[in-house]
Amino acid sequence: MIRRCWILLIVLALLTPLGMLAEGTAWGEWGADDLTAVVGYVPQGIEQADSWWKAVFPDYSLKFIGEGEAAGKIGYLLSAGIGAGLIYLLMTVYTRLVVGRRTLPVPEKKG
Repeated sequence: MIRRCWILLIVLALLTPLGMLAEGTAWGEWGADDLTAVVGYVPQGIEQADSWWKAVFPDYSLKFIGEGEAAGKIGYLLSAGIGAGLIYLLMTVYTRLVVGRRTLPVPEKKG
């Protein structure tokens, strides 16, 4: 089962450049300008965060890759891999620190 989940995760990560084929912006990746264009206003919290939040890889671009369509696809793939890796790392740490300390009760033997 775990192997199938890993294969699914890798396939999904490899499919991330398909987002470059879509027109417009990706849902959930909207900035203040995009929100204004779509819904007509910017919620106060997003407006405040817009001044201090800077994406680690803005527009999935990595300076060491360069620019262009191929660089964009590689940036998508690297972003997917880095994001999946960070989530795996956080879940591993959480599992070992929090869940690993809990022990299941051992059923008593009768007889």
